[in-house]
Amino acid sequence: MSPGRPVPTGLAVALLAVALVPAALAVASPVFAWLALALDVAVLALCVVDFFLAPRASEVDARRVLEPILRSGVDNPVHLELTSHRKGPLQGEVRDEAPADVEARGHRIPFALAPEAGLLRLTYAVHPLTRGDLRFGDLHLRLAGPLGLCARQVRVPAAQTVKVYPDLTALTQEALALALASEAASERSQRRPGEGREFESLREYHLGDDYRTIDWKASARRSRTMVRVYQPERNQPVLLLLDCGRHMAGQVDGRRKLDHAVDAALRVAKVGLDAGDLVGVLSFASEVRTYLPPRKGHEHLRLLTEALYRAEASFEESDYGRAYDFAFARTSRRTLVVLFTDLLDPSASGPLVTRTLMLRPRHLPVVASLRDEDLRAAATQVPHSPQEAYTRQAAARLEEDSRRTTLTLRDAGVLVVRAPAQGFGAAAINTYLHVKARGLL
Repeated sequence: MSPGRPVPTGLAVALLAVALVPAALAVASPVFAWLALALDVAVLALCVVDFFLAPRASEVDARRVLEPILRSGVDNPVHLELTSHRKGPLQGEVRDEAPADVEARGHRIPFALAPEAGLLRLTYAVHPLTRGDLRFGDLHLRLAGPLGLCARQVRVPAAQTVKVYPDLTALTQEALALALASEAASERSQRRPGEGREFESLREYHLGDDYRTIDWKASARRSRTMVRVYQPERNQPVLLLLDCGRHMAGQVDGRRKLDHAVDAALRVAKVGLDAGDLVGVLSFASEVRTYLPPRKGHEHLRLLTEALYRAEASFEESDYGRAYDFAFARTSRRTLVVLFTDLLDPSASGPLVTRTLMLRPRHLPVVASLRDEDLRAAATQVPHSPQEAYTRQAAARLEEDSRRTTLTLRDAGVLVVRAPAQGFGAAAINTYLHVKARGLL
């Protein structure tokens, strides 16, 4: 810990400012000049005394306490713990060197410690906007002197690096509620036999049940109409492909498209693993970067998160063919393939459509792409200047290219997810649940 340096307080600056009054009157009489000098010397002398009387670095302990893994997109608490070894009271201010690329609120906190008060815990919040590694710097303490004129500023070594993972806790309420709501009503009245479903149980017939689900033997034995209840098949492979090419480096709603895609992919992975399916992930740009084959279990979710938290978009063309060839050179089993990419780039749409359609009918492909609401607004706004007219024309062209690509994929049997950033994860989960509920896989 450094010995510290003197820092004059606002009171000292105010007293020095008072000395300017007789200095301004020095023209009228030399006495005022001597008075101003005497005041300045007195204030400086008191500042020196106050600095030497201020608490020393050895009289206080400071450390930072936070989780080794933070969550992106939400507030994460950071605790600063102070312990005084001084016999008298201790006052001052602590400032944490929060990472420059995160939103930090309250990382500069005043404090007061009574003699032998024990541990004082102060808390502030950091709000990482993206994934990856975050580096915190040292702690800075400003220890006030007893006169309130000068403080001792010390640096406490506390540098550390923590990981930032996508936030999966948001899955519990909003995403699943939206996803399940779209299926609940239709599934109660459209229980069809087969379609890749596993038999779960028997129940009594209700109005609206499909006649094909009636179990005639069970009905005869129980003297009432019984129907078979099916559940979605388990142990089905789901492969999440994450495009890390140049068109995923843009921003939507203040975050990179790739960040939204990673969040959505991990949410689908969690739902899939909870449903008993095997989930794998492959990230790629011009080459394959990360590959985890489909596995099951909650421990596998941790491995998927670990594999994707450092994923970054690079300014290179994405090779969809290489990614598909790499993935399916290792398996021939029918797989739900969810590709998170961007459909706004017309130059990339051709290879994307060609290689994705080649997956049919052996596999079931899904293409998930963000819908940029700002772009949609720009494509429909009334222009008031030539520049706005050019902007509208360019935005409308991109929207039309995206719409045409979407129609081509859907006409060929590919499921397409197009949703704004706020509902992107829920829309991807909806599609997965739709596939499972309908037995499409």
